[in-house]
Amino acid sequence: MTPRRLVAAAALAPALLLLATPTTATAADTPGAAVTAPATLDTLARFFARDGAVTRAAAHPRIEGSTVPVRVLSPDFVAGRAGAPVARVEFHAAEAVSSDGRKASVWTVRQGAKGWQVVNIATGDDETRYAREGARRLPGGTVFREPQIDAWYVHEGGKVLPLDQDATRAVGANGITLAAYQKRVAAAYGDKLPHSAYGKKGAAGGYGGPAGRAPPAAAPAGGPAGGRR
Repeated sequence: MTPRRLVAAAALAPALLLLATPTTATAADTPGAAVTAPATLDTLARFFARDGAVTRAAAHPRIEGSTVPVRVLSPDFVAGRAGAPVARVEFHAAEAVSSDGRKASVWTVRQGAKGWQVVNIATGDDETRYAREGARRLPGGTVFREPQIDAWYVHEGGKVLPLDQDATRAVGANGITLAAYQKRVAAAYGDKLPHSAYGKKGAAGGYGGPAGRAPPAAAPAGGPAGGRR
């Protein structure tokens, strides 16, 4: 997680507490319905007002665009399992905007019979912004994040292209082949997969349990560690 995201994570604690209370929990049949529900918008108003930059009454949060699936690097792909996709969906995200222009990302997951539920609000708009950038660079491609280095990519066919500076440092400005990317992540994380000694410790940056996941208050189940929030 980058220093900027470490600061963001610390700032999230009040919002996570708000989402943990029954009065603000929001569930719906679709992720879009969950993020536009009155309870979610009220929580967003408090989130944007938490540092005093705008009052809760003046925040007037709105949801821009639709929700997008957020994918992260798959441990099955890292392990080289035949047919494994490069990434898997961890949650859905929508972009929220305050009256003063600040942005936040609203995360939703499907929780069984409870339907789609808001589980986190994070500063910034990485999820939706990189989804748009990936669609621009490789139409029809799959946008995903390598959480261990906070890198965003888009993949289509046998090509993996970088979408941010962290990814560019990892694979170069022109990207690499999918096969070469698999070799890179296997070398970097192959000994940190689930059920490995490293993974069982839940060490940060690996594929461990709750100690290595984010957001700690309401993380979607079953994904890689090293969250950026």
